[in-house]
Amino acid sequence: MKGIIIAAGLGSRLMPHTDTKPKCLLDVAGKTILDRMLDVFQKAGIENMAIVRGYKKEFINISDISYYENIDYRNNNILHSLFYAEEAMEDEFIFSYSDIIYGADVLKKLIDCPADIALVADYSWQGGYIGRDQHPITEAELVKAENYSVTRVGKDVVAPNEASGEFIGLGKFSKKGSEILKKEFYRLKDFYKTQADQKFQNAKFFRKAYMTDMFQELIDEGYDVNVVRIDGGWHEIDTPQDLERANKFF
Repeated sequence: MKGIIIAAGLGSRLMPHTDTKPKCLLDVAGKTILDRMLDVFQKAGIENMAIVRGYKKEFINISDISYYENIDYRNNNILHSLFYAEEAMEDEFIFSYSDIIYGADVLKKLIDCPADIALVADYSWQGGYIGRDQHPITEAELVKAENYSVTRVGKDVVAPNEASGEFIGLGKFSKKGSEILKKEFYRLKDFYKTQADQKFQNAKFFRKAYMTDMFQELIDEGYDVNVVRIDGGWHEIDTPQDLERANKFF
């Protein structure tokens, strides 16, 4: 199994902290977000790691890791960023956003999930928004699931009072799941070549799609996307306030 960390984005909400480095290299209580993440993957038994770089890529330079370059990071988003690492998606893989901190227990729970396609959602998500005014609850990528099968996922597509949990930015594809993902991605890519200005799921354009947009597309096409439930135990670092809160916590 391979781990892919998507770390190409600008991190504009965290400026000026990200003026000179990517957000995964921000320090949280004496350790970068990226170092914390790599430690967790190692503890969970995953040492085959890849990172998709973009913004300030020269600063992400850790040995024994495969690197892929998102050369168009200013114009695309997380889904397309992941596909720069398509070479690393041959077999089963886990993808992770690069601005989240979670424990090995969370990652192991995802690894143990037998589903071909799975995402991690925090079912105790609302507590994390208390006092978090720089990243309001309207920004949450919410998940609605029935018997651990996701029916709806994304920002502004699930009402908070109907949500099962919040997608944390962590998911898994088996070898079969990876084949499904690639097949559907290239079907969409081919369609949007001539429909570039059309909306895709909740994204303004296909090239601006998040992983949640792709998960919803897979669900709409009849594929099963499972949810791995957690109750807290993670932190998102999206704003200066988040960074301050994480430093206090750790």
